[in-house]
Amino acid sequence: MTPFFDCTVALLVATSVAASGAAFAQEPVTVVPHSPGQPYAAKGLPDRVVLTPGADPSTAMAVAWRTDVRQAAAMAEIAPAIDGPSIASFAMPVTGTSLDLTSENGPSRYHHARFDGLTPNTAYLYRVKGADGWSEWLQFRTAAAEAKPFTFLYFGDTQNGILPIGSRVIRQAFLNTAAPALAVHAGDLVAQRDDLVHDDEWGEWTQSGGYAFSMIPQLPAPGNHEYVDDIQPDGSEKRRLGPHWTASFALPANGAQGAAATTYYADYQGVRFIILDGTSAIDLGTIDAQTRWLDATLAASKADWNVVLFHQPIFTCARPNDTAELKTAWKPVFEKHDVDLVLQGHDHCYSRLTAEQGASDGRAKRASGAAQGPVYLVSVTGKKMYALNNRALTQPDRVAEDTELYQVFHVEPNRIGFRAYTASGKLYDSFEMTRGADGRKMLTEQTDDLLPLRTCRGDVGPDGAPCTARGK
Repeated sequence: MTPFFDCTVALLVATSVAASGAAFAQEPVTVVPHSPGQPYAAKGLPDRVVLTPGADPSTAMAVAWRTDVRQAAAMAEIAPAIDGPSIASFAMPVTGTSLDLTSENGPSRYHHARFDGLTPNTAYLYRVKGADGWSEWLQFRTAAAEAKPFTFLYFGDTQNGILPIGSRVIRQAFLNTAAPALAVHAGDLVAQRDDLVHDDEWGEWTQSGGYAFSMIPQLPAPGNHEYVDDIQPDGSEKRRLGPHWTASFALPANGAQGAAATTYYADYQGVRFIILDGTSAIDLGTIDAQTRWLDATLAASKADWNVVLFHQPIFTCARPNDTAELKTAWKPVFEKHDVDLVLQGHDHCYSRLTAEQGASDGRAKRASGAAQGPVYLVSVTGKKMYALNNRALTQPDRVAEDTELYQVFHVEPNRIGFRAYTASGKLYDSFEMTRGADGRKMLTEQTDDLLPLRTCRGDVGPDGAPCTARGK
């Protein structure tokens, strides 16, 4: 009866508005940040389906999904990607693990299934089960076993306004990029403490990515907002990883001791992606363990390129000070192993930095033919914006304020091409990194056809609307 009642109420309200005219329309509107079960309660059909890579995505993938508690076990099927409709004839059953999660939207059950022993560079179909039926068949392709060109997407914080604002950026990235092989997220996928309850935020995040998140492998890093405040008996606060993280992602189990749920690595066609947890490092005392693991994981890498992903930036574009703990511990390791890209979030602004001494120093070194070290990037996807700090116009090579962006990397064995696009698809930043026969890396900035620098001018934002970037 509930759906009929809701429709009736909506019809009565619409009729009343039409009858009462402008006077009724001027009544204040109350925005309710949370409506339990509508639409984010678990149901009998699978939802929140997210594909993640195995440590070797050429032979292994994994999937997480949610159902109501009537679905007792994790049940999936996988089949080769045939060209006709008789997929079920080739399907093989796969079982996995399940865990229960009760939230503001009631009880739910999350499931993980792992697809192992796959053939490299091959298309597969899979589906997952709920009590009332199966999901649609979803297609993915394993990575090639060797280095091979591919494209990947990079997103900064989604966090606030996930579905109404951030989803546009995520969807534009997938629509405008030809065949992205995977996507990486630099933490704070959700807010967990701000304008929506946790479960609604996770529902918005998976809804924003939709079928792209279930067909293209996602590599998320945890941010501080993936953690919740854990009040101790003495009234002090500690960080505790929110339950949705472990439930929502079936990640490789190869991370650092003490941070195994949130750190991992995956090798994809000549690139080693290493995911760190800055919040656990700073607040939970795992920085030494993560640093040792980072050093060992880079030392063992046979990849052409090494990309490190985490949340709190080494060099900040909004906060007054750099992230001292991580800078002291991790920056020397990046330089020791000649890391290529460091992808971050947290600052809610855009920054590309290649020289700590400043943009002019970096450009002078490039002009002299000096080899390039790590490129440090910070970006933001959602609506929350921070004002640039007093170093941002001189230290990074390129910055933006009050601007949503997505980033596209095209990787080849000896070249990485980078493009940063605004939410409407305009090119904002671009460079190429090439590696010569001697192993030295050179970076070339692309300056043609870029938008002018986007910063606020007093209270006016770069689009002419009031500036939403607030100071840190």
